[in-house]
Amino acid sequence: MCMGDADLKRWAETWKRAGRELARIRRRELERMTDEEAKAATLDLLRMPLPEGLTERRGSGLVEQQRRFSRLLAHR
Repeated sequence: MCMGDADLKRWAETWKRAGRELARIRRRELERMTDEEAKAATLDLLRMPLPEGLTERRGSGLVEQQRRFSRLLAHR
């Protein structure tokens, strides 16, 4: 079944409103989080396994970022 333009627009508006409300809920949850809950959540994120096949990083990427910024400035 294909949605018409009006249905697509209504669907998009619904998710736009839902997204704002979900962001408010998430913000409220984060504000109410205790230090211990924040520490536990941080550790959970840090303990997540990395996807397979990633190449090993040999740095933070800061040097490469600065190199790119320098090139951008040179082309102005």
